[in-house]
Amino acid sequence: MFDFGIVWLSLPRLVDGALLTLGLTALVVTVGTVLALPIALARNSVRGWLRRTAAGYIVFFRGTPALVQVFLLYYGASQFQAIQDSWLWVVLRDPFWCVVIALGLNSASYTGKTLAAALAAVPRGAKEAAFSLGLAKHQSLLKVEMPIAARTALPAFGNEIILTCKATSLASTVTLLDLTGTARLISAETYAPYEVFISAGLVYLAINYGLMFVFRKVETNFRYAH
Repeated sequence: MFDFGIVWLSLPRLVDGALLTLGLTALVVTVGTVLALPIALARNSVRGWLRRTAAGYIVFFRGTPALVQVFLLYYGASQFQAIQDSWLWVVLRDPFWCVVIALGLNSASYTGKTLAAALAAVPRGAKEAAFSLGLAKHQSLLKVEMPIAARTALPAFGNEIILTCKATSLASTVTLLDLTGTARLISAETYAPYEVFISAGLVYLAINYGLMFVFRKVETNFRYAH
């Protein structure tokens, strides 16, 4: 029989885990977004070596599991004495930052590809109009092309944030007590995995539904603002 008492007692700890999940999501999305622009620009560059480098990055991170990437960073970095002796070890010995970096690099590959496609889809007439107004190439990019591309990429970016939120559950595999990690711990303590993981799933559902609601509002406002 489903024990609602366990659900009620577990809820405060699950909420604490959800706060860590939200923090991880925010940082991963920030890292991924910051890296996405240079990746997108390189992907659309006229220089072949830049296009190939960006394409290789995208293929690697999109083509391998995020869990493998987290493990490579968290468990693999410690095998190199040079890393242990450098300032990088202060960051890479911490599972929190390993998850942020690994998932951030992964997110950047998806967001970068999306942004590259959106930039490539900017109408040629808009670029020509910017040139006729005397805007330099970087001014055209920032003031004309990026706003148009952002509008095109916004729905996909919203989906990426939701996928990132769910991907942070991998943090539980490297000892972090995020929402999934907390649920695993409570399940081991109570021997009630059914109640605990259904509760955790409902918390994830609430978070992601909230994110979808926010992005629908943003998309609507963005559409009417332009």
